[in-house]
Amino acid sequence: MKRNLVMLAVPVGVVGIILLLVVPIPAGLLDVLIILNILFALVILLTSMFVKKPLDFSVFPSLLLVATLFRLGINVASTRLVLGNGYAGQVIEAFGHVAVGGSLIIGAVIFLILVVIQFVVVTKGAERVAEVGARFTLDAMPGKQMAIDADLNAGLITDVEARTRRASVSAEADFYGAMDGASKFVKGDAIAGIIIVIINAVGGLAIGMAMHGMEIGEALETYTILTIGDGLVTQIPALLMAVSTGMIVTRSNVEEDMGSTSSQQLTQSRQALMIAGCAAIVMALIPGMPILPFIIVGAVLIIASQRIKANDAKKAADAEAEEIAAAVVPPGDTTEDLIEQMRVHALEIQLAPDLVDLVSGASDDLLARVRALRRKIAFDLGVVVPPVRTRDSVELPAGSYVIRIAGVEAGRGVAPRGKVLALGDNLDTLPGPATIEPVFGLAGKWIPGEMRHSAEMMGATVIDRVSVLVTHLSSLVTANAARLLTREDVRVLTEGVKQVNPAAVDELVPHPLSLAEVQRVLQGLLSEQVPINDLPRIYEALSLRAKASTDPEGLIEAARQALGPAITSRHSEGTLLRVMMIDPMLEQSMLESMRPSELGTQLLLEPQALEAIIGSVKEIATVQEAAGRSAVLVCAPALRPAIRRIVAAQIGGLPVLSYQEVTAANVDIETVGVVRVTAQIPA
Repeated sequence: MKRNLVMLAVPVGVVGIILLLVVPIPAGLLDVLIILNILFALVILLTSMFVKKPLDFSVFPSLLLVATLFRLGINVASTRLVLGNGYAGQVIEAFGHVAVGGSLIIGAVIFLILVVIQFVVVTKGAERVAEVGARFTLDAMPGKQMAIDADLNAGLITDVEARTRRASVSAEADFYGAMDGASKFVKGDAIAGIIIVIINAVGGLAIGMAMHGMEIGEALETYTILTIGDGLVTQIPALLMAVSTGMIVTRSNVEEDMGSTSSQQLTQSRQALMIAGCAAIVMALIPGMPILPFIIVGAVLIIASQRIKANDAKKAADAEAEEIAAAVVPPGDTTEDLIEQMRVHALEIQLAPDLVDLVSGASDDLLARVRALRRKIAFDLGVVVPPVRTRDSVELPAGSYVIRIAGVEAGRGVAPRGKVLALGDNLDTLPGPATIEPVFGLAGKWIPGEMRHSAEMMGATVIDRVSVLVTHLSSLVTANAARLLTREDVRVLTEGVKQVNPAAVDELVPHPLSLAEVQRVLQGLLSEQVPINDLPRIYEALSLRAKASTDPEGLIEAARQALGPAITSRHSEGTLLRVMMIDPMLEQSMLESMRPSELGTQLLLEPQALEAIIGSVKEIATVQEAAGRSAVLVCAPALRPAIRRIVAAQIGGLPVLSYQEVTAANVDIETVGVVRVTAQIPA
């Protein structure tokens, strides 16, 4: 019942406003409506000050339209009473006689001042901010969507979180677009208020003199004062709504209300408060100036600056005490401690001392994001990433980090404290050092955190420090997944397969293949980013191949053929797979040049021929990359391992598939190029 009443409140109110435009109402009811109008505008103003984000008050554009229509309805009803009865209730009379002292000139001046404040200052500024905010928000949408997709692909967020963030980005664009249009309501309301007052003044003067036989002074006294009172009672709530509009469109996406944010940021500089207080005391010494007000204000500012100084000193002392306490704890020197310190960890993140806040346990805690990344990689590649050890290192430069794999540095980057990474093309106006994003090689800048909203308004993609580090870690882990797969991992995975498919394991391990040989095959698959989560199918293919040969290259190709549809689907766009073919004559020559070796099948070709082949592949791949598309190189199964070694050394990241792998998947094949060479290749 209560919910139904709430749902009907706004529709019934809008219908009532429409009736207000055409149905006469008594003066007493008009007083009630005027009071409701003023309080409604005041509630909206206070709400806009206390919301933490503009989207928390997403209904504001609709409320602005309803409030504007409500004020126009009150204007029509009050005009009807003023011109018809010469009386429009106690509220209008009070504003006309008490608020302006019954003076026509004072009332007109106050009304004009309110109109100037609302129309020229507040409304004009809010309209411009809303227009620019809507344009920049729409321009920044693609970058924000790309950032969400990047976090999802890196395993930093779940599908549900990605959908929530996409909905938030869409809602933000809709909100600022609606505010751009709603700001026109405020401007039109101000213009309508001026026109209505002029019409009422002229109409009241004409009615008083022509219909009631009043003298011009009496008519002015009666009707014009009421008209000014009517204008004041509608312009005051209109001014409150205009101020609310300005506050909403100028708010940044901070997670605090306006009062808390203002108090924190205005009191962050002790020197500013001290200088302002001293300036107030100096101004009190100027002859003719009131001494007491300046002295009081100056003393308050100086006392506030001293309190900030005391709080800063206390924080510094607490931090120093924590450092001393940590320093007096002797490092472990037992055998167990030394062994632990000597142990080489599979994955390790070393942080500069000023980056230890990344593991502070906050909502963007690095450790929590790493746990999410391990889960994402486990589902994507089928390998459980070992726990990541995180520690600080005084040897690192400030703001930098190093990622180590098996004790060897695999990558390093920077994540300055208090800054975020802005990626985009037009970043010259933003402060901060230029940098290159470590994973995708994009140009960017590390900008102060408080400039995040400004950068987004310029169309830049803004990424926080933790996301940069975790994305870098994800890229390195994926590229080195084969190195991270240990013998113990293979044993655990095999035991898991045995619980659901014991026949596949019994026919494979320990005969005809040992765990070491199985590990080598799985590492070979991971080195080409082939998921190994379908282990039962892999083991079945290996058991069949092992009966004929235990050659590692043949075992890997047998496993790939069993996983053909899954491999192909990773490189296709829907049902479309773009492929680069090898010229049949060239492919036949390459087959004739194949020779076995200890490292696998090799192509015994002249250096000029290899350069020509690589050049042709690069040319086709460059064209596809420029068009924003991806393609794979396909060849005969016997050639695939050898060609993959050549391509991986020259064109990292280009997938090489066999005909069987491609044809096993239900995809549409589009040939985007044919690899050719002009010279004859000697066998």
